[in-house]
Amino acid sequence: MSQQITEAFVDQFRANVFHLSQQKGSRLRGSVRQEAQRGKEGFYERLGSVTATKKTSRHSDTPLIDTPHSRRRVTLDDYEHADLIDNADKIRLLIDPASPYAQAFMWALGRAIDDTIIEAARGNAFAGQSGGTTVAHPVSQKLLSFELGGGGAITPIRMAVNTLRRAKKVLDQNDVDESIRRYCVLNAEQIEALLSETEITSSDFNTVKALVMGEVNEFMGFTFIRTERIESEDVFYDDTATTGGAVLPADTDATLSNADRVLIYAMDGMLLAVGEDMVARIDERADKSYSQQVFARMSIGATRLEEEKVVDVACKPSA
Repeated sequence: MSQQITEAFVDQFRANVFHLSQQKGSRLRGSVRQEAQRGKEGFYERLGSVTATKKTSRHSDTPLIDTPHSRRRVTLDDYEHADLIDNADKIRLLIDPASPYAQAFMWALGRAIDDTIIEAARGNAFAGQSGGTTVAHPVSQKLLSFELGGGGAITPIRMAVNTLRRAKKVLDQNDVDESIRRYCVLNAEQIEALLSETEITSSDFNTVKALVMGEVNEFMGFTFIRTERIESEDVFYDDTATTGGAVLPADTDATLSNADRVLIYAMDGMLLAVGEDMVARIDERADKSYSQQVFARMSIGATRLEEEKVVDVACKPSA
């Protein structure tokens, strides 16, 4: 065979684009209350509970008791992303990257929605007439996943059925309406921990068909959503059983390094305000030699609408 045949070798190119592994859009948007908002800041009114007054005599005066009102402020943030496709590059390509670009940008905006919800769930809320009062997530709504050792010592563990029970108890003790859908947002590490427990995998306790696919879908009234976007952080906790395992940021008895966080909440405990939903445009830019610009934007904000409906759990990151 001719030694020059290598000159006839050809390269094969595909006429399509393959997206690399990534979270494709938002996973949490459907798990929270959503409201349309106009204006940079929006205020959402809350109405507290009242106590009925017992009537003790005939023809008594009508009791007038103030009904507790409060509000939460949501500030919109703008998100955008754009890139240029030069015409000189397009004629050298077998593909038109405009649509794949637009898809990738919309997925990025969806992930930003999740990041906004997570930050609002774990961070400060803003209350008061003008939204100037900072409301931290209270310690009573923060739990540590743990098991008890000898002498009542606390040892942090990964997510467990018992921890789910304690989180459910917190919501129930706060009289969170059980008809409101409840969610458990956790990463793959903590899902694996749950799948290793008999109560989740045994058909005697759980008939969720998604388990056949290696997924936990619903259990104990919670719908599970996997995300890898909740950042780990060091957590201080009390190493005795006297606190019931609550995470105490001010207590330095012990430290759990790089703790995984699990968010458990009722749907209307979190609010996503949408000023402008996701928009994508593909246009020519006259100022860039008529290159094609792919552009995407949105305007959103979020808040924890009610502390009693959101539980933040710290878990050991690995077995």
